[in-house]
Amino acid sequence: MLTAHKIKILQSLDKKKFRQKYNLFLVEGNKTIKEIPNSHFKIKEIFSVNPDEISTENVAASQITPNELKKISFLQHPKDSVAVCEVINEKFLEDLSIQLVLDGIQDPGNLGTMIRLADWFGIEQIICSEDTVDFYNPKVIQASMGSFLRVNIVYKNLTGYLKNSTSENIGTDMDGTNFYEHDFPEKFNLILGNEGNGIRPETENLLTQKITIPRFGKSTESLNVSMAAGIILGQIFSKKF
Repeated sequence: MLTAHKIKILQSLDKKKFRQKYNLFLVEGNKTIKEIPNSHFKIKEIFSVNPDEISTENVAASQITPNELKKISFLQHPKDSVAVCEVINEKFLEDLSIQLVLDGIQDPGNLGTMIRLADWFGIEQIICSEDTVDFYNPKVIQASMGSFLRVNIVYKNLTGYLKNSTSENIGTDMDGTNFYEHDFPEKFNLILGNEGNGIRPETENLLTQKITIPRFGKSTESLNVSMAAGIILGQIFSKKF
């Protein structure tokens, strides 16, 4: 049942401190919600304007009105259903060939897009600096289009992680080598920096290789970080076939 108290709790989940307090986050839209049972995430409750379309084997959806959906949705134009899911404990996956490493990414849309890119290219894990935006942020979840269900996300002190990594640390830098001509190793971390400041100095000091995307046009000063990630990954995986 969607009580006034429950609405207040669900509305608070747009903030990290309340997601941590209640150990919950929201997933919106039938398409993504239907994929959750096949992942390691667990649905606690489902609220839907059409419960017969979204009830799962383990969780029966509760009927709500379109007006109630608007109250608990973080979307400007709410979809059909909202699932309340439990936050899971982080689990670090060892000895992977390619990982994305994000240094201070702040825009939820960028993180969500890069989770989607990782899923597309079969990258199992993304390592985030401790100050990277929380991946349970509803805007991240929405931008990932369900890919958060298949990509493992962990938050680490990047200096400590990169110092001890057995992989090559390859980062983007304006003074790096042309990545189209770069010979990528079999095992490496692809490090991408903050939207405005790039990779921070202490992270840059731990890079073993630096690459750049050459500019062919004249108008754009820089690329969006998620766009850069897509271009680089496309080139890397084009050489594997």
